[in-house]
Amino acid sequence: MIKFFKTIATLEGISFLALLFIGVPLKYTMEMEQVVKIMGPIHGFLFIAYIVLAIILNSEHKWPTKKFVIICLASVIPFGTFYIENKYFKESANS
Repeated sequence: MIKFFKTIATLEGISFLALLFIGVPLKYTMEMEQVVKIMGPIHGFLFIAYIVLAIILNSEHKWPTKKFVIICLASVIPFGTFYIENKYFKESANS
């Protein structure tokens, strides 16, 4: 389950960065809204999957509240999911 969470975390992070640094600039500088219309729902799905998986893993592993909150908040900070994956899940690379 942790391996799947790490995959979703990576995809969520990539989609968030693509939306922020590609989609939004194209929308407001070149009026290309189609990138945001495509990437937005993809990112939204991955964001929800990330949070749901964090909740499931929290109930399975009984994380301290602080760790759980940090893991959830990381999903709304650019590059946050990559930091979390490295800090909290690096030791479980083969899980």
